[in-house]
Amino acid sequence: MKIAVVGATGLVGKVMLQVLEERNFPVSELIPVASEKSVGKKILFKGNEYTVVGMQEAIAMKPAVALFSAGGNTSLEWAPKFAEAGITVIDNSSAWRMDPEKKLLVPEINAHLLGPKDKIIANPNCSTIQLVMALAPLHQKYQIKRIIISTYQSVTGTGVKAVQQLENEREGIDGDMVYKYKIDKNCIPQCDVFTENGYTKEEMKLVNETKKIIGDQSIRITATAVRVPVIGGHSESVNIEFEKDFSVEKIREILSSTPGIVVQDDTDKYIYPMPAFAKGKDEVFVGRIRRDESNDNSLNMWIVSDNLRKGAATNAIQIAEYLHKAGLLA
Repeated sequence: MKIAVVGATGLVGKVMLQVLEERNFPVSELIPVASEKSVGKKILFKGNEYTVVGMQEAIAMKPAVALFSAGGNTSLEWAPKFAEAGITVIDNSSAWRMDPEKKLLVPEINAHLLGPKDKIIANPNCSTIQLVMALAPLHQKYQIKRIIISTYQSVTGTGVKAVQQLENEREGIDGDMVYKYKIDKNCIPQCDVFTENGYTKEEMKLVNETKKIIGDQSIRITATAVRVPVIGGHSESVNIEFEKDFSVEKIREILSSTPGIVVQDDTDKYIYPMPAFAKGKDEVFVGRIRRDESNDNSLNMWIVSDNLRKGAATNAIQIAEYLHKAGLLA
């Protein structure tokens, strides 16, 4: 089938192309799409060369599905136009995530909600995806009351210019500053812009998207998101309070049997998740699983995943795979 990748020359777009090839998605024709300044550039995919086209030309080429990773404003303007042409859009921006009419999808959790009328499907925020992968099976069993999240997020979450800033700083090169401060040998307690309540947009995405995906607005959630000088993946320290008591052994058993999760939790052998190990992988890694001894029915976990893969490209392509298998793509 014809597949469009909107934002094909960007950091996530390039990973989408890589994941499409790795997973052998049935692409009969690739349509790489980007901004006007990139139109005419060449993209290699499965040994073939494709020319980058603009939005209107991509719509005229009638792909079955369009994977969007070109920013919220682009998605707000163009996703409806693709959808009106009968093209299913899987959007990686924040544009449609909290729209009550749009599905917010992590396939392992809620793909069953999709139907033939869903022409714009939202891909969750990267830090949310890895979080809910671990939370959803535990919520089913023990009913989550409250979550406290602290994130340690890779510069790749900001994009290629942030990666360049980090590399420039490490090499002593003066260059463009994406962040307001130096990121090398530093931690910046700000991911995205601040909102009126004092939290950043990234922190509020964790709150609101988690509730929507899990399907429970009663869960109390608070978050602090921090940018760290890391390339490879996001890490999260998560404290969960349940309605019901649990055993740590059962928690490990549930997570180990959950598709897409790998438990790395043997402190005797210094085995725990780290971005250096998660980079380039599609799984969500969970470790440091232990009871919170300061509060009843509470648990601490450490969750790590490659934010460009399961946190973005892989999750979007898994949605497309589900749509294809369910016969929901034209």
